[in-house]
Amino acid sequence: MMIYLVRHGQVLHNVLKKYSTLNEDLTEEGKKQAQKSKEKLKNISFDLIITSPLLRARHTAQILAKENEKIVIDYRLKERNCGDLNGKPINSTDREEYWNYNTKISYGTSENIQEFFERIYQFLNDLKTKDYKQVLIVAHSGVSKAFNGYFEGIQDGKFLNRGLQNGEIKIYEF
Repeated sequence: MMIYLVRHGQVLHNVLKKYSTLNEDLTEEGKKQAQKSKEKLKNISFDLIITSPLLRARHTAQILAKENEKIVIDYRLKERNCGDLNGKPINSTDREEYWNYNTKISYGTSENIQEFFERIYQFLNDLKTKDYKQVLIVAHSGVSKAFNGYFEGIQDGKFLNRGLQNGEIKIYEF
């Protein structure tokens, strides 16, 4: 099975460089990024499109979908919950440590990185049992970091720079 992972297009909290649990829609730039991704994927037919339930991912999935392609929402693909960091600048934390799989530091009520990765790994283990040829997944930066850990290993545990940029596509294979 070929898995095409796409990070949603830009949203306001990306521009403001803030943590956010808001259910935001795409900016105009985010819509353009999704259109560029659509162009790159235009010759590929997907058996299924699976998206995070958050509006920014669903809207990106709708832009990417061809007329006959079904979109399914999976709540396990939600971004890592930042908890009480919501609305705070991302530089209010040690970003390297926030995305360190081996960290012992807890950031308020934000979702534990190991539990977050386990949620994504359960999704991938379930997907692996299906008989699809090509699947498009639309999700978030943190989800792309977990995909990276699943397919490429935890390595040194540092995931800050192992995620996708807005509109970026990464291909994996089971």
